Amino acid sequence: MRMLRIALKSLRARRVSLLGAFLALALGVATTAAMLLGLAAATDPARATDPARPTDPAGGDDLTAAVATLGTAAGVSAFVSAFVVASTYSFAVAQRRRELGLLRLAGATRPQVRRTVLTEALLLGAAASATGCLLGRLAAPALLRWLSGAGLVPPGLVLGPAGWPLPTAFGTGLLVALAGVHAAARRAGRTGPLDALRAADLDTGVLTTGRLLTGLGLLLTAAALTGAALATDPADLLHRKTWTTQPMWLIASAGLLSPLLAPPLVRVLGRALPARLTGYAGRLVRANAAAALRRTGAVAAPVLVAVALTGSLAGALDTVGAARSAEQRARTGADLVVVPAAGPVGPLLGALRAVPGVAALSATGPTALSVVEPDGVAVRSEARAVTDPAGLAALSRLPLLAGSAAALDDDSLVLPAEWGHTTVGEPVPVVRADGSRTTLRVAAVLRDGLADNGLYVTAANAPGTRTDRVDLRLSTLRAAAAADVRAAARPYDATVFTREEWLAASAPDRRTTRQRLLFLLVPVVGYTGIALANTLLMATADRRRELALLRLAGASRAQVVRLVTAEAVLVAAVGAVLGGVLTAVQLGSLRAAIAVLGVPAPFVLPWRPVGAVAVGALLLAAVCAAPAAVWALRRGSVDAAAR
Repeated sequence: MRMLRIALKSLRARRVSLLGAFLALALGVATTAAMLLGLAAATDPARATDPARPTDPAGGDDLTAAVATLGTAAGVSAFVSAFVVASTYSFAVAQRRRELGLLRLAGATRPQVRRTVLTEALLLGAAASATGCLLGRLAAPALLRWLSGAGLVPPGLVLGPAGWPLPTAFGTGLLVALAGVHAAARRAGRTGPLDALRAADLDTGVLTTGRLLTGLGLLLTAAALTGAALATDPADLLHRKTWTTQPMWLIASAGLLSPLLAPPLVRVLGRALPARLTGYAGRLVRANAAAALRRTGAVAAPVLVAVALTGSLAGALDTVGAARSAEQRARTGADLVVVPAAGPVGPLLGALRAVPGVAALSATGPTALSVVEPDGVAVRSEARAVTDPAGLAALSRLPLLAGSAAALDDDSLVLPAEWGHTTVGEPVPVVRADGSRTTLRVAAVLRDGLADNGLYVTAANAPGTRTDRVDLRLSTLRAAAAADVRAAARPYDATVFTREEWLAASAPDRRTTRQRLLFLLVPVVGYTGIALANTLLMATADRRRELALLRLAGASRAQVVRLVTAEAVLVAAVGAVLGGVLTAVQLGSLRAAIAVLGVPAPFVLPWRPVGAVAVGALLLAAVCAAPAAVWALRRGSVDAAAR
């Protein structure tokens, strides 16, 4: 009970310096709560049974995409808030080492000190989590309206009576607060009274053995997951779920290893300071940033996570998109692509075959085919119905591992290796589009890829299919032959595309994907920006005595403000560089997966979004640090130094 009273008094006395930790946790919980409320609305079973509730006009596809989007956003928000809050809370406890040393001198035992710190974190975490839940509940309806307007969720989606999102967000906030302060509380309890007072203003023992081993373990885990995927299923690294979560291993590892990584970066980047700070002032800036590792880590953490996630997610989207476009281009061997209009396709095909300049023709149409797994489960997949296997082999440029597409007949199929049937002639039980069952043998096996790498069967195994694409290869005099093809297709209202026109028209519309990415990144960047501002204000407010000593040593007020601002910008630059390195590592793993798949794709670096976030972080650091330094110097230097 006595330690509870001490914890309450400590919270009241340090309410200004703890405001940053409170806001960081409250905003993190608010973001997570809003995402979870949206997820609960999208997964509410009453939507499918209650006619008074809004329904999904797209037949479930839009709702499935909405669940995936909100679930991913909730996971990313929880990770970012946990990462930033843990760093902020750890720094907030480190600021109190002198106070905790006084408690030890006054007779408090180590367990009592630990319980005091944990009790304060529990009280502060409960208040911040409750505030965050309230803010999240208020923001959730506006979030759903914005998502509906952007086409990311079905129209009319509203919050339901689900009771789990807010308690889940509240519990997550408490868990994050206690986890973030636990290691710092253990360190505070282990420190002796005299040692705590003597080293109160020095950051010693920041990189503990446990922290080093955990950071290296996370790094090795990320490397092992990437290596295993490259060896067994490289296409898995190119799935959205994988490239969304994979950077988190690297970010967490970099955060734990920041005491090891930050000092060399501080020394290197410190040499790029302006000319007026290259002398004693520059050395002081570098020394402060390298010595106060907990402060450096707390300030760099939001910048690190913002740059790393922005670069990794935006870069993955561009890299995978470019790889799919390159793969589609490599597989399209047609000179012209004809898209039939409504009505019978047979007369059109006859007219096209009669054109003298047509050397090869391949007509295909969409169908559904389910492959029966060994356990009896039928897995549905999109397939293409082929009318002329020889034409398919000549024009499709399929990535064959075994067999030949020309060997396709009414008793066989062509399928990717991911289905597990990799031997030519192997029987494969299937279910056709009309529900009839049969067994087809493997005519050819395709290498796993990124684009349309589905199944191929003949029209006899695709009941109800209709040709929607006719690929043509022209022989000599292509210009004249193309004109003849257009003339032959005109009576049937068919549309004729050149190869480049077809590739452009068939390229997937990535606007929705970019909107989903924007939905993920805007809360992350906004939250980390607010966390950066809070941490800078909290850190600068705690440096009043240090700044007053600089004034007493002869530095002018303007010089002190410039020093604090330069240090903040330097530390933010350290976080940006670390985030850029993690981005390069993550995109390098994607490029390796693309290379293993044999796709001739370029290496895409997201310079614009990464540069915008990094520059924004540097400007925000300068804008927040300078006023905070002015506020910290408002009192007389002698009075501040005596405190």
